[in-house]
Amino acid sequence: MATEGESPGTTEPPAGPVGPAPQTAKRAMVGRLSWGLADQAASSISNFVVGIYVARSLGLTAFGVFSLAWVTYGVVLSVSRGLATDPLVVRFSGVPEASWRGAVARSSGTALGVGALIGAACLVVGLALGGRVGPAFAGLGVMLPGLLLQDAWRYSFFAAGNGRKAFVNDVVWGVALVPAMVVAARVGTVTAFVLAWGVSAAVAAVYGCFQSGIRPQLTGARQWLREHSDLGYRYLVENVGVSGASQLRAYGLGAIVGVSAVGVIRGAELLLGPFLAVLMGLSLVTVAEAARVLRRAPHRLGLFCLVLGAGQAAAALLWGGALLLVPDRFGELVLGDVWHAASALIVPVTLGVAGAGLGTGAAAGLRALGAARRSLRCQLFASACYVSGGLGGAFAAGTIGSAWGVAAAAVCGSTVWWLQLRSALRERHHNSIREVRTP
Repeated sequence: MATEGESPGTTEPPAGPVGPAPQTAKRAMVGRLSWGLADQAASSISNFVVGIYVARSLGLTAFGVFSLAWVTYGVVLSVSRGLATDPLVVRFSGVPEASWRGAVARSSGTALGVGALIGAACLVVGLALGGRVGPAFAGLGVMLPGLLLQDAWRYSFFAAGNGRKAFVNDVVWGVALVPAMVVAARVGTVTAFVLAWGVSAAVAAVYGCFQSGIRPQLTGARQWLREHSDLGYRYLVENVGVSGASQLRAYGLGAIVGVSAVGVIRGAELLLGPFLAVLMGLSLVTVAEAARVLRRAPHRLGLFCLVLGAGQAAAALLWGGALLLVPDRFGELVLGDVWHAASALIVPVTLGVAGAGLGTGAAAGLRALGAARRSLRCQLFASACYVSGGLGGAFAAGTIGSAWGVAAAAVCGSTVWWLQLRSALRERHHNSIREVRTP
């Protein structure tokens, strides 16, 4: 019997002893996770270098404008993932290739369509706004289709268990970034950097078509949305909840403290860049792997999620502790004028990332179970805490108060995620017992 939000044909374990032997399955999982870590390392390095380069090239205020565009991209990316690629990972991880290819064509077409529609809206809004912020948003609107398609290929490759291709695609993006950023630095505007970032992503997106041998089907988007509406729209609300909360906090912080405060927060987050990038994109690997664990050994799902979340939290704490030992001279070399203000936020930002990392383990388990209602409730609660903590802290104590408010919100949100996962696992266990007892 399927638990709430589940698709019975995709999340129930097989009835018999099918699949590879345990040791072979473990080796395969380690291999997939290794490629996932390699891919996230490539993504982390790329994001870190872009942030550092822009911060040093433009200064604090202009970097704040770039950060607003970055946060907005995060919201749109969440829309695309919720509608297009999250259902793909949940329902088409480890399926036969023919089924995967058809799903990827429709899923990537959906991502491309989302980019085109929201990109057009961003372009219109950016041209209407003008000033410093408007051109950056207009540039983002032009680049959104390529950015979202590149992300869709990453999800697709991990759903197929082929993380190597996702890694190569991210490396292609990173290589294309180098000349693009050099040109942007010569122009010296926020819009130039946004365009450089987007153009290099579009190069990787086109390369993804050659890697997969699949062409995105825009005409298949409607069918995809209809077939997976039970998951897609809940995941849409859930994803937009977390990214929209980040956007609200950024805009609110800019209004309460100033645009430069947004740059300070982004600078502190860059110092935790490797782990923030992992948190944002780790579902490429973890949800697919959790779904495989659920099919092959459902009793191990809870332990898998605990190890995943605890490992991320511990790694974030270790990295944050190391950052406290960084000399000011080295920090200034990396972040320039942003360093002094950003370094004061290392402790609260680290605690926030550690709390969020612990929660991602439970979130992966709920996604694998297809418990979209539970995960939606968790995300809405966590997002409300995030906005309240971030803006309440800003009112009370400025930028550092906002950072501490977000840290407290992350811990509260993680607690709710784990409580819901425990309830979902118990519910599934009781349902399985009833099925066995029913003649």
